[in-house]
Amino acid sequence: MADTAAPKPDGEPLWRDALGECLRDLRHDRGEKLTDTAGRAGISPQYLSEIERGMKDPSSEMIAAVAGALELTLTDLTVAVAERLSVQFTASVTAYVHRSAYALAA
Repeated sequence: MADTAAPKPDGEPLWRDALGECLRDLRHDRGEKLTDTAGRAGISPQYLSEIERGMKDPSSEMIAAVAGALELTLTDLTVAVAERLSVQFTASVTAYVHRSAYALAA
């Protein structure tokens, strides 16, 4: 599987980026190191780091393993990522509306 970054539309994050940020935040909230979580998930710390940085598109099995290592269900993790994407999308739309309003006022 190629890990070449594909161009993405402005303001729309990729799922893997949102997933990675969410996993990193959850791990940090637990006060854990990469090696702690990766060990319980059965993956290397390097691979977990690449997932967290949005550099890998992990399989559903890998996502389930990391979620389990963080004592989350896939549903919990999916909801957390969806909420993150929703907040980012709302901020993007708000910024667009503000830019449009300024352009109309000019």
